[in-house]
This record gives sequence, structure tokens and C-alpha cells, in this order.
Amino acid sequence: MKPAPILSQPSMDPSNQELPKSENHPPAIEVHDLTAAYGTQPVLWDVDLEIPEGSLVAIVGPNGAGKSTLLKAVLGLIQPLTGWVKIFGEEYSKKRSWVGYVPQRETVDWDFPTTALDVVTMGLYGRLGWFRLPRRSHKEQALACLDKLGVAHLAHRQISQLSGGQQQRVFLARALAQDARLYLMDEPFAGVDVKTEKAVIELLKQLREEGRTVIAVHHDLQTVNDYFDHVVLLNLRLVASGPVSTTFTDENLNKTYGGRLTALTQAAEALLSKQPDKRN
Repeated sequence: MKPAPILSQPSMDPSNQELPKSENHPPAIEVHDLTAAYGTQPVLWDVDLEIPEGSLVAIVGPNGAGKSTLLKAVLGLIQPLTGWVKIFGEEYSKKRSWVGYVPQRETVDWDFPTTALDVVTMGLYGRLGWFRLPRRSHKEQALACLDKLGVAHLAHRQISQLSGGQQQRVFLARALAQDARLYLMDEPFAGVDVKTEKAVIELLKQLREEGRTVIAVHHDLQTVNDYFDHVVLLNLRLVASGPVSTTFTDENLNKTYGGRLTALTQAAEALLSKQPDKRN
């Protein structure tokens, strides 16, 4: 499958980013009875989930467990078979400007002819509108975001000329420019060097301190305790969700990474049983 061009990534409008003043506000994300499949292959099954606002959340599970699919369902990029998703108590279409997204690096066409600064400036298009040219002040804002990730010196370099770690920093800078309340990141640490990983986690913790919510698909189990305060354990179904200190346990990890083929087989049979018999 050909990677999607950079311009196809969701644009955001960060014009109303005030954090809620009431203590009785809804969770950042609420998922209810969510089932998703590609054809007859189930990817998520009956997922119920709440993500508290102001948390740094890891989504953990084996390959093919539905982690990226969950993010796409939250973003409205796939249509679930059943269930619904709410962002701060409303449909995603009403809160689109509150959400920033960092996709997997493999899904991006890095040969697209543009500079690092232009990529970050795209994070401001929701504020500008697609048909208005960015002003000097907007370029300065984008440059400041690159500087926070330590790559301001690469602002005018073509993105195809950057290393994997540098490309990841540029996309994180673009998300930062969106000034969102909720950030969804699909494997932000994948394929980056130690220096980049350190810069990324420092940024994520800074966003949490500002009251933002960050949800990241994550594979390195050894760093979950150090990097995150909330974890979602996923293997087709939701295994467990909650604070890392009480949820990221050996028992839950065994449930998450064991018996995957059995769970897939049972879910596939259940999915097929719900479909009409086309042989008649």
C-alpha cells in the first residue's frame, strides 16, 4: 500500500484551546462497545474505555492487537461496526480542533517535496484556513516549535534528507504547533535514537504538566513505568486500563500477550455469525 502524502493528514484548528475550568468535566476520550473489523477479520471487539484528562497514556499490546485501529476510530478515520467514541463528551467532528495527531512514520510519504518548516507550519493551517498564506509571525511560531525539539537548524532542509529521528521530531513539532488539548501519537518512539527518544518524552511530560492529554501507542514494555502514568492493555479486546502502578502487572501482561490466536478465532467466528448467509 502506498503511504499517504503528508497533506492528507488531518488538519486542526487550535483556536479554542482553553482548558476546562470546571472539575466536573467529561473524560478526554470515552469509548463504548466499540467493535471494528477489516472485512471478516476482527481488529477490536467490544471495547469500553475511558481516558482521564491530563494524563500521559500508553496503549500496549502485541502486533495486530488493534492499537493503531483504536486511534483511527477515535479520529473518525474508520467506521466501527458497533459502538461510539466521544471526545470531551462530544463527537469527534465537534472537537476536531482540540485533537493533534502524529501518525506512524511508515504511513507518511517522506518524498513529498517540502521543507521541515513547511511541515510544521501545516499545524497552523486550522487557525489560518487552507487558502490563506502564513505570515511571518506564523513561520516564527513554527520555527519555535522546531527549536523545542532541537531541530530548528533543519528548518529549510527537505524532509526527505532528514534521518528517521529528525523526521519524527519534525512531526512532533507540527503537533506542538497545533496547540491541541488531546494528542494521539502512533509509535512516537519507533526507530528513533536515544537522544530523540529523550527529547520526545520530555516534550510529552511537558504537555501533561500543561494539562494536556497524550495517548501514545508504545512497544517498549521496559519504559512504560518511567514514561507513562496510565496504561491501556489491548489484545483485540480491552484487557485492562488504569494507572500504571496498579494496572501494569505481570498478570495483566500475561493476559495481553498470551492466547492471541484463540481470541482472534473466537471473535472471527462471532463476527461471521452476525452476518447474513449469502448462500441462500
